[in-house]
Amino acid sequence: MSEATGTARSDEAVVRVLDLHKYFGDNEVLKGVSFDLKSSEVLSVIGASGSGKSTMLKCINFLETPTSGEVWIRNQPMGFRQGPDGKRHKASLRDINRLRQDVGMVFQHFNLWPHMTVLENIIEAPLRVRKEPRPAAIERARFYLTKVNMLDKIDEYPARLSGGQQQRVAIARALTMQPKLMLFDEPTSSLDPELIGEVLDVMRALAQDGMTMIVVTHEIGFARGASDRVMFLHDGRIEEEGTPAEVLDNPRSERCRQFLSKVLA
Repeated sequence: MSEATGTARSDEAVVRVLDLHKYFGDNEVLKGVSFDLKSSEVLSVIGASGSGKSTMLKCINFLETPTSGEVWIRNQPMGFRQGPDGKRHKASLRDINRLRQDVGMVFQHFNLWPHMTVLENIIEAPLRVRKEPRPAAIERARFYLTKVNMLDKIDEYPARLSGGQQQRVAIARALTMQPKLMLFDEPTSSLDPELIGEVLDVMRALAQDGMTMIVVTHEIGFARGASDRVMFLHDGRIEEEGTPAEVLDNPRSERCRQFLSKVLA
């Protein structure tokens, strides 16, 4: 970490984002985002399409390289290191992947391998990335499939599952790596309305179990009931942040009030 931010580290923060900026060409999508998230906290991120929510998640996991700013995961710098010259350098892919093992991510689309069964999808990463013994990987896969109520589908292929079932398998796949932080990028946005509830129920159970989570969502009911904090992102900046009651029931920002009136309508 640079001298300017050398005091920013905290043993309590699972993730720390410091002055995050991201450009795509001349388009600045993130314009100085900063926040901390402590262990077992759930942060829901709301905002209109194009506000930078998904880009922020991808920068946290270094699926997108920040243009500037810093991301720390459990007091470790994500994606960069400080060299002997005192300057910041991009970390090796090995170091990035090592830290990514602490971060699980669930996308809008399920990204399951269609040629693999549910079990094979889930144990692929533990076997290949962590070189775990197959029996141990299978045992943990069964445990997390039970948590998402999908153990009875362990030998099915994704094409035989509903969208909600596939998303629950994707959550189990991420959990099997035993992450310290879970990132959810609008995990219910591609689901039919009748399937949304089963995925949100799994996420609520994770929150109750103490999983540290950042959830990009349009599900205001989930944000209200399961979150410790809610962040409203607008035009690449944090427009408002606070408890669910503060942000959702009594927003200070006119932009946030306008957004909520449209979503709740």
